[in-house]
Amino acid sequence: MIVIKGVPASSGIAIGKAYVLEDEDIVVNRDEIPKEKLRRELRRFKAALDATYRDLDHAEGKVLKTLGREHVKLIDTHRLILSDPLITKDVPRRIMEERVNAEFALSEALEMVNRAFEKIEDEFFRERRHDLFDVGKRLLSHLLKREKRDLTSIDAPAILIARNLLPSDTFTLKETKILGFATDLGGRTSHTALLAQSLQIPAVVGLSDATRRIKNGELLVLDGDHGLVIVTPTAEAIEKYQRAQKETQRETRALETLRGQPATTTDGKRFELAVNLDSPEDIKMIQALKSDGIGLFRTEFLFLNRTAPPGEAEQAKVYSHVIKSLAPLPVVIRAADIGGDRLAHLGLDEPKDEINPFMGLRGIRLLLKYPDLFKTQLRAILRASTHGPVKVLLPMVSSLTELRSARHLFQQAHEELEGEGYEITPKVDLGIMVETPAAALLLDHLLTQADFISIGTNDLIQYLLAVDRVNEHVAHLYDPFHPTVVRVLHQIVETTRRYGKWMSVCGEMTSDPRAVPLLVGLGIDSLSVSPRMFLRVKQIVKYLSAATASQAVIQALSLADSEEIHRLIGQLVQPAGRGMTE
Repeated sequence: MIVIKGVPASSGIAIGKAYVLEDEDIVVNRDEIPKEKLRRELRRFKAALDATYRDLDHAEGKVLKTLGREHVKLIDTHRLILSDPLITKDVPRRIMEERVNAEFALSEALEMVNRAFEKIEDEFFRERRHDLFDVGKRLLSHLLKREKRDLTSIDAPAILIARNLLPSDTFTLKETKILGFATDLGGRTSHTALLAQSLQIPAVVGLSDATRRIKNGELLVLDGDHGLVIVTPTAEAIEKYQRAQKETQRETRALETLRGQPATTTDGKRFELAVNLDSPEDIKMIQALKSDGIGLFRTEFLFLNRTAPPGEAEQAKVYSHVIKSLAPLPVVIRAADIGGDRLAHLGLDEPKDEINPFMGLRGIRLLLKYPDLFKTQLRAILRASTHGPVKVLLPMVSSLTELRSARHLFQQAHEELEGEGYEITPKVDLGIMVETPAAALLLDHLLTQADFISIGTNDLIQYLLAVDRVNEHVAHLYDPFHPTVVRVLHQIVETTRRYGKWMSVCGEMTSDPRAVPLLVGLGIDSLSVSPRMFLRVKQIVKYLSAATASQAVIQALSLADSEEIHRLIGQLVQPAGRGMTE
């Protein structure tokens, strides 16, 4: 028995035979390009760029379906890399000045960056080079007209052993028979590791030479909790890990018993527990969870991978299907939170040189700039509203003018449909996402026009703390327990209560077991959770005392240090640990 120690990347245990993936080394030759053919070489490179952009559009739809909106940011990162001057300017310059083929010019540019990354000591920063290589590999594959590696062709359950897996390899694993994977390279902060966690696939990375020491077909135990790969395990080792697997399964079964039970605290306070929906293809899974409805239906998927916006009839059909599938439970449909970077693909004028698109033309700003696009979606939702209870949610609102303009268009859409003879629900609530500091501070005025609110903690926290969550230099400063965040959330809740309006939270905090007690203590009416974490969050709510959590929040409001708040809130759930399922 051989034990190879690596870095735990994604928890879980897998027992099965090894499938050793051969390293995909791409050999690039230097070819001299005659002067009269250099323009043709540039066009060939441009065609490969366009094809890679199409790959990313396709991947975005797949990631959205499989992993949810949060991981779409990875695709956005790859798009940024593809538009970097390293790719768009340095490679064409090399082609023209050195008169070399596009493949060689690209590989030289990538190698220069690789040498720079090798000098970085910080693991997190060093791991980012794999995103660059992922994009570079896609480009090279198109230039060389090579078939993409297809892991779905592995036809038997196996543990994948590879020199390295790029993010584009990893997010297809859910469609395969792979039980888990181990790689020679990589760290716990790599996108591959983060994707494995979201996919709930056991993984160990940083094994150095596993591909050399492990042979195809050898029996393995992969321990993602402790970062171990055991080759040809003894009978005793197999029995030990099988017992651990059964314990995990037992905990999972305990969670399953919560399906259909109300999310009620130990002292009898009932919370609505809804789910977030990224794609109608997840409807059956959501129905099986027996939630209290859909607290956030993200409609951005309708605007991806197409050259024109979706029409009214197409949208109405999608919304009707979702609403009917959940009726009589409520569905909160958010108007498309798309940015200016999507406009060119939809045949609309895109803003030029947006340096920071996250704070640019997006959400309600974009929808009001293109009222026909906005009204089409509003009409579609209203047409679908007869099939069950539905609410409309506006993204990125930051002023009363925006809300009034949106309500005016909403009323126009209502009157137009009635005039055209459509049967529609007389009153559909129109609410706002509270995800900007402006909305939080102006909430008393906004609630005179808004029927309800949903707190988008992801953007709200990053704007409050001036922290870009996807910027590796400052991401560690993104902190839901920051005293400012706790105080602003408390202010939002108190203001909304004063106006007697319904409120929900739909950001990542709802799916974070550490943060759920804070939200319960704040007294939020409804939590909208990722499907993957739904039962776990319900379990935490049922374990808590609402009164005790409320007292903890009052105490937290007087604290000035996030670590103190974290420890205080953590005490509410810590005694249970894994035993909460017992």
